Amino acid sequence: MIPTVGEGEAVIELRRVHRFFGKTRAVDDISFAVARGSVFGYIGPNGAGKTTSMRILATLELPSYGDAIVDGFSVVNDPEMVRKRLGFMPDAFGTYANVNCAEYLDFFARSYGLVGRERTQRLKRVLEFTGAAGIAEKPIRGLSKGMKQRICLGRALMHDPAVLILDEPAAGLDPRARIELRKMIGALAAEGKTILISSHILTELAEMCDAVGIIEQGRLLATGSVEEIQRQRQQHRELTLRVMHGAAEAAERLGQRDDCLEIRVEGDWVRTAFSGDLAAQADVLRDLVEAGLPVAELTARTKSLEDVFLQVTEGLVQ
Repeated sequence: MIPTVGEGEAVIELRRVHRFFGKTRAVDDISFAVARGSVFGYIGPNGAGKTTSMRILATLELPSYGDAIVDGFSVVNDPEMVRKRLGFMPDAFGTYANVNCAEYLDFFARSYGLVGRERTQRLKRVLEFTGAAGIAEKPIRGLSKGMKQRICLGRALMHDPAVLILDEPAAGLDPRARIELRKMIGALAAEGKTILISSHILTELAEMCDAVGIIEQGRLLATGSVEEIQRQRQQHRELTLRVMHGAAEAAERLGQRDDCLEIRVEGDWVRTAFSGDLAAQADVLRDLVEAGLPVAELTARTKSLEDVFLQVTEGLVQ
């Protein structure tokens, strides 16, 4: 059984998906599942297979074998039903000459079969949600990168899909635009939409995603939250203590614990790789204080998503 990221029913599933281009294994036996209302970050170096996987979910590529399920429907057997339930925002999208923002979105509303009052209301709602209502009459070709990304997201939302696939949506955006995009993604997840997002901006993915999948050379190397991936790979937090005097004695006492490894003394500072939980961390502090050692500071640094990514991957390309 494929483990599911998040709680509840799986809405996105990849089941042993393979995609070959000649001798290149762009996607090589990938399986994972994402629950409704979850945000899943898909990360890997260029050429790792992220975009191919997303195109398979969006029914733009067929797997060589294996299957992908979107809201209960197979991309192989029921592609039309998948398209009704999925919105895809590619990393690059075309615009049309002499078309303003409202006309561009209205074109896609018509393409999805929306008519009459339903189409008008949906267009208004999408323009308001993406913050593009004030530029509805502006030519789309003259927009900034950030506003074009809003319109592209609006296009993906036009038919109110249950699932969103976003390929590098924050690429090229300024800091304010990235913050606003992150807020929109959070709001969509709060509405119950399931979102799979790829990005090279790992710090932002860590803030917005419930879990991540790390892919390299077409193979999925790890899935789960940053903390879960660290536990899976037996990676530890770094515990740093500043002891006003007696740092060597503090290091000796830490060395008697099974959850303190690789202990180093640097002047008044003691650093150790720590495998314990918060209760064990409190226990470390209590032991040192009861031993009469004046601990002035204690900090625990959890490895960032960037740290985990660098440790899991090897920088290999196909």
